Order: sequence, then C-alpha cells, then structure tokens
Amino acid sequence: MAEPQGHGEKSTLTATDKAVTDYVNALSEECTMLVILKSQLYAGSWGPMLDDLRNRLDGKPYIFKLANRIQDDHGIDLADYVHLP
Repeated sequence: MAEPQGHGEKSTLTATDKAVTDYVNALSEECTMLVILKSQLYAGSWGPMLDDLRNRLDGKPYIFKLANRIQDDHGIDLADYVHLP
C-alpha cells in the first residue's frame, strides 16, 4: 500500500491520507502513470501537462504523447501517494 511521503506507519495516517491512499491504490495503471509524469516531467503542475495535451489535440507541437483524462487534484498532490517500484 502506498503511503504519503513524510508519513510513518499506517496507524499515523489521517483520515484524509487514508482516503487518498485508498483512492490512489484503486487508480488504473494509466492514471497512475499520469500522476507520475505530472510529478517528474511537469514539475508537479497539471498546467504544462494540459497545455501539452491541448497542443496535441490541436495538431500543434507537443512534448509528450499522453492520452487519458486529468481530473482536478483538489489541492492534493497524488504524486505524494504514488511511489515507483
């Protein structure tokens, strides 16, 4: 089970941490990859990633080939809960 960075044992997780961890664990492989890409390639920001996707859809130059939906992160950085193997 993924745990947020900077948090210790499962028993110290807040209700929000637990809810987000459960959500992240239920993400598809593709959605998990989007979160990882956002963190590693786009400096943790959805904005540049969305610009890339829009450019691709508009036939303009774009950096990365991505296809999947991106939802509002509600102020929670899912990358804190997704860890590479």
